[in-house]
Amino acid sequence: MKDSRKGIEKAAEKWEAEILKPRVKRFNLDRSPTSFHTPLSCDTTHFLDKVGFPGQFPFTAGNNPFDFWKAHAKTAALFGFRPDWGGAGGVGKYGGFGTPADYRDYLLRMQSMGRKGGPNIAFDLVTQCGYDSDSPYAEGEVGRVGVAVSSLRDFSIIYEAYTGELDIDKVPSNFTINAPAAVIIAMYACLAGKRGIPLTKLRGTPQNDILKEFIARGTHIFPPRPSMRLFRDTCVFCRSHMPSLNINSIGGYHIREAGATRTQDLAFSMANGIAYVEAGLEGGLAVDEFAPAFTFNAFGGSMEIYHEIAFQRAARRMWAHIIRDRFGAKDPRSMTIRQPITAHIGCSSTTLQRPLNNLARAVIGGMGAGMSGGIPGAFPPFDEPLGLGHSQEAVQLQLDATRIMIYEAKVADVCDPWAGSYFMESLTDETEEQALAELEKIGNMGGAVAAIENGYMPRAVAKSAYERQKKIESQEEFVVGVNCFVDAHEIDVSINRGVEATYDPELKRTAEERQKASLAELKRARNGKGVVASLKNLKDQARDQDKNLMPAICECVESDATLQEICDVLREVFGEAQPVKL
Repeated sequence: MKDSRKGIEKAAEKWEAEILKPRVKRFNLDRSPTSFHTPLSCDTTHFLDKVGFPGQFPFTAGNNPFDFWKAHAKTAALFGFRPDWGGAGGVGKYGGFGTPADYRDYLLRMQSMGRKGGPNIAFDLVTQCGYDSDSPYAEGEVGRVGVAVSSLRDFSIIYEAYTGELDIDKVPSNFTINAPAAVIIAMYACLAGKRGIPLTKLRGTPQNDILKEFIARGTHIFPPRPSMRLFRDTCVFCRSHMPSLNINSIGGYHIREAGATRTQDLAFSMANGIAYVEAGLEGGLAVDEFAPAFTFNAFGGSMEIYHEIAFQRAARRMWAHIIRDRFGAKDPRSMTIRQPITAHIGCSSTTLQRPLNNLARAVIGGMGAGMSGGIPGAFPPFDEPLGLGHSQEAVQLQLDATRIMIYEAKVADVCDPWAGSYFMESLTDETEEQALAELEKIGNMGGAVAAIENGYMPRAVAKSAYERQKKIESQEEFVVGVNCFVDAHEIDVSINRGVEATYDPELKRTAEERQKASLAELKRARNGKGVVASLKNLKDQARDQDKNLMPAICECVESDATLQEICDVLREVFGEAQPVKL
């Protein structure tokens, strides 16, 4: 006999009265600590519109029926492929430290060990904030959390590790940098010119996601609107001259790690994405000319893995509708969220206390990833909170946990296993509805840039971070080994940690001194008149809002003007971003 909606409603009322409420009363509770979902929980009549098939609009079920890695999973198992090594056509492990020569030598050492992926570069905070290594602001920070790059010569030294079969037309490059991303992209273009490599052959991804810096990380330089002009100029330049290079890597991850709620993460990321699309359109491009070159670094994560799976499904559907319905895109590639990581726990979910528990946490995140359209990766390694430098043991356990989920648990054998679930479809709808309401609020303010300028988004993140910490301290939320299960009889299990030697302590101690000496030598040897002329041209161009600054920045880079000299000219024209009072 076929169930009717009215029949299910009547049965649900009877179940609540006869089964659920008496049990809640028996345990002296205000409400049930669990939920149960039925066809009443969600709209089950619009499957094709709301879920669809993997690889088809609205991409709720995933971008593809399966990805490249899944097609070659058996080969990877037979030949011991390690995803952290990179390989032909991919980038290697994210890293960077010290001077360009220090980092170059590290990359060469990795290549000798078979790790031949392209450079995935972390820049030091000095570079990220648009300063040179000899700036007074740089003291004590040169080469500390990334590699120091002040000039085209510095950039070129890193790439001495990439020649021949690993030349820059054969491997991609990733650049984790935002405010001065235009300068780094110019350096990449100029390096190709010096090597006689067509710009059309260059592949890779600059992060180039300046708006999240205002919301969360803080490595901004110029005010929001001039910063968006630079984004516009890089977008147009890349599509015109470097069409195989991704334009950006939008990152809700950093926003959530700074304290944002799940709803804020999704809504703010969508608002930022809309602003970037509008910048590309302002540059005279059609949406389908550039939107396929947008990528997403990752959204945030948490231990609430059901919610994170729903988040990923809702995010894909939201972005697809925004790009198609708001901007009129026709190309399905414009509508997909391309990202290396789907659901995960977020590094902020790991704990310093009883750190081996982080492996269990990461596996839960990996299960969520495998059920939400991604590689079931056990991210991050368990010793993430112990300081920079994952141990060999932690990386091995991370890799093996990922392999077990793929090959033994077969987590990735089914696309979107939650499709049609009353619970998951209800949760996906709820996640999307809440994010759309927040997105509408931002839209009413004038969009992401306006919501940054008036302080709304950074203040909202700060408030959410405070509220989250209060819940942990008051034990409204539990974290095992931190605010519960901390009695004396609990055992803190540990294993040996052999951190892979990457940076000689003496090189680290002398990095700033050596980098400053190298920069001083460059400034003595270069053609000073050429530098002055190129910087003057940049200043003149910057005063005209309609001018694309990338050709002028490339000219400055070629003349050996430094990153700070270029940024200082733009600081003079654009002004500097001012901190928001929280």
